[in-house]
Amino acid sequence: MGGGVGWPGVGVGQCPCEMGSWGPVSLHDQTQSRAAPTHGPCGRACMKSGPSVVLPAALGPSAVVVVVVAAAVAALDRASLLSSSVPGMVLKAFFPTCCASADSGLLVGRWVPEQSSAVVLAVVHFPFIPIQVKELLAQVHQASRVGLAVLGTWCHRRQEAEESLGHFLEGLGAIFSHEPWLQLCRERGSKLWSCKATRRQVPPHPGAPYEDQVMLVFYDQRKVLLSQLHPPADLPDRQAADATASAGGLAAVFDTVARSEALFRSDRFDEGPVRLSHWQSEGVEASILAELAKRASGPVCVLLACLLSLISAASACRVFTLWPLSFVWSKLSVCEQLRHRLEQLTLVFSTQKAENPTQLMRKANVLVSVLLDVALGLALLSWLHGKDRIGQLAEALVPVADHVAEELQHLLQWLMGAPAGLKMNRALDQVLGRFFLYHLHLWISYIHLMSPFIERILWHVGLSACLGLTVALSVLSDIIALLTFHIYCFYVYGARLYCLKICGLSSLWRLFRGKKWNVLRQRVDSCSYDLDQLFIGTLLFTILVFLLPTTALYYLVFTLLRLLVVAVQGLTHLLVDLINSLPLYSLGLRLCRPYRLAAGVKFRVLEHEAGRPLRLLMQINPLPYGRVVHTYRLPGCGCHPTHSWGSLCRKLFFGELIYPWRQRGDKQD
Repeated sequence: MGGGVGWPGVGVGQCPCEMGSWGPVSLHDQTQSRAAPTHGPCGRACMKSGPSVVLPAALGPSAVVVVVVAAAVAALDRASLLSSSVPGMVLKAFFPTCCASADSGLLVGRWVPEQSSAVVLAVVHFPFIPIQVKELLAQVHQASRVGLAVLGTWCHRRQEAEESLGHFLEGLGAIFSHEPWLQLCRERGSKLWSCKATRRQVPPHPGAPYEDQVMLVFYDQRKVLLSQLHPPADLPDRQAADATASAGGLAAVFDTVARSEALFRSDRFDEGPVRLSHWQSEGVEASILAELAKRASGPVCVLLACLLSLISAASACRVFTLWPLSFVWSKLSVCEQLRHRLEQLTLVFSTQKAENPTQLMRKANVLVSVLLDVALGLALLSWLHGKDRIGQLAEALVPVADHVAEELQHLLQWLMGAPAGLKMNRALDQVLGRFFLYHLHLWISYIHLMSPFIERILWHVGLSACLGLTVALSVLSDIIALLTFHIYCFYVYGARLYCLKICGLSSLWRLFRGKKWNVLRQRVDSCSYDLDQLFIGTLLFTILVFLLPTTALYYLVFTLLRLLVVAVQGLTHLLVDLINSLPLYSLGLRLCRPYRLAAGVKFRVLEHEAGRPLRLLMQINPLPYGRVVHTYRLPGCGCHPTHSWGSLCRKLFFGELIYPWRQRGDKQD
């Protein structure tokens, strides 16, 4: 008996029985362990422990899992290919663990000739009528399009009187003809199993055996039915092809169990003509709340789908496409978030049924994301309306705005003097300082004019939290943009003036070198200038050079203030995008039921003794959390950074306006 973790395909050699000679596999030890040879079913000497798996050090943990699973299933496939040269074939019989204690009967399942595998789905018990068994298989085939057949017999010897049952079961092969015919038997009072596969056809080689070697692989039928097998990750070179081929072999097993759900709808309480044993034979799993929700979801989805279609038609009205409204809607973050929320609700309450598990998972992720968003929004709403916090915010807003304006006024006065001991152009310094101070006084007057209405505005804005926390955060981003509009104006004035001087200096520098910018061909060409042009260019270049430090200082100060505001808005947008795009339902499945998201399988050796079949236990490897997020990540509301660090620094140096957080589809400057 082997208690360690074994990976099939590690020790495959010339002998088919060597596939069962695997000991515990180490992923880090690159040496080959040796043990005393034992004799397998073929009579040849084979090693007890095969060579360990050697993996490249450059592969990450997820790649290691896929490579090991690929090696495991590829070994099973190589065992099938080996049968062309060895007289006795090595067959793989996938047997459900729930049927290990079932009474004797017939093995019902699907034969996969490409993999030389038999996937057992259920056990048919006595008494039964053969024609009724065939009718049941025909009904399942019509419902699921899976070709099921009687693969063989199952004998569970519990008492002495059942010794003669095996001879009776052997005779059923004449009624249910199938090649090969499996005969699985569990010995009385022990955990020993016997497996053999017989063929009625005449062997092609003289002296070849009529029986094939059988490898028994146990699997949890419920977990395999509910799990979704994901394709392997991208691996370099040869490993990618091996992983894809191995995943195809596993997919046949997973697909057979998943599509045969119609076979599992009956239990032992049904009064049908055929009695089966499977994972739901003791009672079909069901929930009263789930059934009520399914019945009520149809009318509710139809009603909400009609309501959402009316809202979509109203939002697409031609009145909202006129210039003032379209311009405002394109600049406000809350409008983009409301549009995204409408798309989410339309997807969730759509009356169309999901065509595949991926679409169903996306609907579940969107539904959980919306529910969590609304729950957080309601919690924020209850906090804002409790203990008159909205009134406290309204009373604190005006003093904060006055304090910010006062600090900006001190900053402008400092710039109008000798900032950091720098000698500035006094005339230009005074003009720019007074210009910005005038705009600052206008902003203070605007805030004091709106102060009586601020509490009512905040009260109505707080109600937007009932639509979700993301809507409230989008409103907060727009409020920050409105409250810092004077800083944005200062930045635009300084950036335009600085960009004008940089462009002028660039053009005059080309004039000194006898070159000019060709607008039509978008390149720099040679040009000859007369003496007057060179003299005027020298004067203008000198003036711009001496005025540049004053302009650059104002531009630098207001650019830093603008970047501070943009950073706050960027964090808000990132939080909104995180809530919108995080696949919460998939992460919950990975945490609570990891077998639902399968990345592959692993095998553990249960029994390997001379003269007895190799018994393995197939276990599901869950999908890593990183791949869960990458696979099921939802599309965000469209706010994303449009500049790299190099592009951002270049724009800042040349005085171009920056909008690091844009909506998708907006025209770039």
